[in-house]
Amino acid sequence: MSGDAERGQLKIDWARAHMPVLEGVRRRFESEQPFRGLTLSLVLHVEAKTAALALALRAGGAHVHVAAGNPLSTDDDAVAALRALGVDVRAKKGESTAEYRRDIEAMLAADPDVIVDDGADLVALALTQRGERGKIRGSTEETTTGVTRLRAMEREGRLLFPAIAVNDADMKHLMDNRYGTGQSVIEGLLTATNLLVAGKVAVVAGYGWCGKGVARRLAGLGAEVIVTEIDPVRAIEARLDGFRVRPMREAVREADLLVTVTGNTQVVRAEHFEQLKDGCVLANAGHFDVEISRSDLERLAVAHRTVRPHVEAYRFSDGRTAYLIGEGRLVNLATGQGHPVEIMDLSFALQALCAEHIARHGRSMPPKVYPVPPEIDRAVARSALPAFGAAIDEPTDLQRKYALSWQEGT
Repeated sequence: MSGDAERGQLKIDWARAHMPVLEGVRRRFESEQPFRGLTLSLVLHVEAKTAALALALRAGGAHVHVAAGNPLSTDDDAVAALRALGVDVRAKKGESTAEYRRDIEAMLAADPDVIVDDGADLVALALTQRGERGKIRGSTEETTTGVTRLRAMEREGRLLFPAIAVNDADMKHLMDNRYGTGQSVIEGLLTATNLLVAGKVAVVAGYGWCGKGVARRLAGLGAEVIVTEIDPVRAIEARLDGFRVRPMREAVREADLLVTVTGNTQVVRAEHFEQLKDGCVLANAGHFDVEISRSDLERLAVAHRTVRPHVEAYRFSDGRTAYLIGEGRLVNLATGQGHPVEIMDLSFALQALCAEHIARHGRSMPPKVYPVPPEIDRAVARSALPAFGAAIDEPTDLQRKYALSWQEGT
């Protein structure tokens, strides 16, 4: 192995040692071979934890192809290790938009039976370029943004095969989005800036499960957190959780740090940059780099330079400066290492089991967006209990009968 591959293998070994649920799935796959003869195309953030998923799927007999879900999220060491192990990987950190798109096109050219997607990019490409299902049995989707896109395709009648919304499983959005995003965003911010969080005013745009995690972690480090929202229910929830809730135009005047976590576009734009507090650090934790308008920043700025790796300073005509992290791309992977290993153990175990479900049943499933089968969600939760040092009670026969009587309305 080359030096890069050796370093990548060490990272993969470390990840696998802390991913007991996925490793249990891998051992079963190795025995049962549910993907024998099938091709799986993965478009994900390519790093050590993703490598563990790819190897688990390959252990199940799959021909695995992997491309990057984001131009800045790739770990080149993990890529080198996967290639040394014979996995087809099309990814490199900092690739151009053209290279990024070309690599996703290669995943479609591999003629997959099952798609494992992050942001629904590969599904969208398949529907646009082919306009027919072909041999695709279905897909699984990792992100909130991707699920939103899939549901739009379903409403428009364009979805040609079943898609499982892995993101919406309890063991995904309750754990990955809240605890994974919460911790990894902080890691990305601290790695990029080396600045203190305590004592700062931090604005969190969006109070979904990811926003909840980010707001809570920032508050835990001593920041005063302001939440911005467009949903009145979530706004009230944020207020009752102890955060101020203000419109973005007001919040930016106080912001030392601003993190977008909405999945929407143009969340921070020209009208906000005109009010932005001098020295504000801007970061995005949404899947696509559209939440902070970089085009508006570049239009309004009179000077622009890189001041630290992955930190760009934009100076306005009145002397104020804004600092953009990671080109406005997903901060926890652009400048950090992504979600903690134990969290991705849960998410990727779900992905692996849902890919198996699609492989076994996809041909008989009508083309729509499906929830993760409850038995898969619960199986992952039950398998994870020992790793988290938890044990639970079992209901008695009387309690089972009592619960059943309520369900049946008797």
